[in-house]
Amino acid sequence: MQLNIPNTLTWARIVLIPLFVGIFYLPVSWLSMPDKNLWACVMFVLAAVTDWFDGYLARRLGQTSAFGAFLDPVADKLMVGAALVMLVELGRVDALIAFVIIGREITISALREWMAQVGASRSVAVSFIGKLKTTAQMIAIPVLLYDQTLFGLPVHQTGTALIWIAAVLTLWSMGYYLKRAAAALSEVEKG
Repeated sequence: MQLNIPNTLTWARIVLIPLFVGIFYLPVSWLSMPDKNLWACVMFVLAAVTDWFDGYLARRLGQTSAFGAFLDPVADKLMVGAALVMLVELGRVDALIAFVIIGREITISALREWMAQVGASRSVAVSFIGKLKTTAQMIAIPVLLYDQTLFGLPVHQTGTALIWIAAVLTLWSMGYYLKRAAAALSEVEKG
């Protein structure tokens, strides 16, 4: 395992997960619910920013590695999964939504691994619909974590609408990747 700046940032995201979850288990006498919401939101946004930043630094500094390529998406999925589980626990997201999003992440990760083994990983490379899904999800989750009125805007309703949009895009992107993988596997079997 190569320890460099990008990998250190990725490890920091993983270490942040128990702290992020733990905030909601602190006694209210230590931290009020609005403060818990704010800190959880800030931590999630910080994790999202470091996700972008570690990828940028890896490319910019020439510090890409096989371990980093493995660990980065794992850290992302763990953070999103932890946030969704907490949002279900807090009653802010329906369990079905969390199941769809987490289930898709597991399915597509496994699919990418399988496609890499058969030499067809390009067929399940990140697509525009996948990026759109990630954008909706990465806006919805911190909005739902914050869950307080902001400048008179209905934050909870906005977050709920965005997470539903993310779930629909999740299913759409999963269908897209499965269709591309099926076509690539068909070509592999012919060749």
